[in-house]
Amino acid sequence: MSDVIPARFHLVDERFAGCDGDFVVERLHTGARKAEGPVYFAAGRYLVWSDIPNERLLRWDETTGAVGVFRHSSGYANGNTVDRQGRLVTCEQGNRRVTRTEHDGSITVLADRYDGKLLNSPNDVVVRADGSVWFTDPSYGISDDYEGNRAESEIGGCHVYRIDPRTGQVRIVADDFSRPNGLAFSPDERRLYIVDTRQEPSHIRVFDVTADGGLTGGDIFAECDFGRFDGIRLDEAGRVWAAAWDGLHCFDPDGTLLGKLLLPEAVANLTFGGPRRNHLFIAASTSLYALRVTFNGARYPD
Repeated sequence: MSDVIPARFHLVDERFAGCDGDFVVERLHTGARKAEGPVYFAAGRYLVWSDIPNERLLRWDETTGAVGVFRHSSGYANGNTVDRQGRLVTCEQGNRRVTRTEHDGSITVLADRYDGKLLNSPNDVVVRADGSVWFTDPSYGISDDYEGNRAESEIGGCHVYRIDPRTGQVRIVADDFSRPNGLAFSPDERRLYIVDTRQEPSHIRVFDVTADGGLTGGDIFAECDFGRFDGIRLDEAGRVWAAAWDGLHCFDPDGTLLGKLLLPEAVANLTFGGPRRNHLFIAASTSLYALRVTFNGARYPD
């Protein structure tokens, strides 16, 4: 049974005035140690998210409101996404790999090494319309045993990678990050936004995606004014919604902070769900929150 808290939309710029929604935010579940990586499955009307230190994936059923365990021994799963075929793609920090859950429940390893060396601890992941898989690989899952397994980095850096959809080749697309974290494409998939959590201040950078699947640019798009950024998603208007310690920060495509959705827990990640992509789900510390909003998540090319 969910409980509710007041919805607190904080306007910073007049352009945020149209961003609104329910008067209350539902707390769909609480009791996680570190909630992360929510992803919505439209065909089944359910949401899967990570409880990293408890090493499990949880599942919320939209039709019944029931919450259960989707997968035990998740490999300290962190970020998740769904590909164009409706399959779950997961960053397993503890197993140091990116995997795909097939429709029959079997698991395919998409990447666990670069140039013969083990990855650090994949953190967040997105899939482009061409089938390429893009993920960040900071060291949070190997720095201690809290949300992974303590180990030395074999690569010696924290990079952003692309998996080729035809060959499976893993390629570095950005190598000048301190701790790359959340990432998301613009609605037309011509730009890629990437969080660098451990910069001071924590910030989001924006890159242009080249025809050969590379990245150019990388200017700072926005800086965090409360704590640190984590996961990010875009809405249909191209606004960037970024998880931070006081809630969600909303940025115009020009980088201006428009406003915030304030929450009582530090937010780690978010996703849009529902048939119209206007059901906003938020993973924040111990809890999963949700509310219907007056804007829609980005619709990406098929």
